[in-house]
Amino acid sequence: MPHRTRRIPYLRYAMTWAINIAAVVTTFLVMEAVAWGTHKYVMHGFLWVLHKDHHRKDHYHPLERNDAFFLIFAVPAFILFLLGARNGIGDIRIWIATGITLYGFAYFLVHEVFIHQRLRWWRNSDNRYLRAIRRAHKMHHKHLGREHGECFGMLLVPLKYFREAWRHG
Repeated sequence: MPHRTRRIPYLRYAMTWAINIAAVVTTFLVMEAVAWGTHKYVMHGFLWVLHKDHHRKDHYHPLERNDAFFLIFAVPAFILFLLGARNGIGDIRIWIATGITLYGFAYFLVHEVFIHQRLRWWRNSDNRYLRAIRRAHKMHHKHLGREHGECFGMLLVPLKYFREAWRHG
C-alpha cells in the first residue's frame, strides 16, 4: 500500500503540468479568434483612428499609431502574470498569460517581420503556408478604408489562399 501513495503526488504533478500546457495551447488558439474580432470590429471600427495609418502609408516614421494595439494585448497578459505570480508557477493565470504572450510573439514574427518587413530578417520563404498568409494579408491591405475589408485573421486565413499557394508552389 505505501507504494501506491507515493505515486499520487507524481500523478498530481503530471496532471498540473498537462493542464498548464493545455491552457497555453488553448489560449494561443483562442487568441487567433480574439485577434480576428479585434481587427474586424475594433481596429476597423471605433478605433480606426489608430489603425488607418497601417493601411495608408502616408508617413515615414518607423512606428505607427497602430502599434498602440500592442498594449491592448500586452496589458491583460501582464496583469495575469502579476495575479498568478502571487500563487506560484502552478497558477493557471500564468499559463494563460504565457499563451497570450506566445501569440503576441508569433504575431510579431509573422505580421511585422515576415509580412511587412519592418525588420529585414525573414525576407524570402518558399513555404506554402507562409505564402498563403502573405497573400491573404495583401488582399486585406488592398482596401485602404475601414469598409469592405477581408482576411482579418493572422495565422488562419481562408482556404482559397492555401489552395492558391499549393497550386503555384
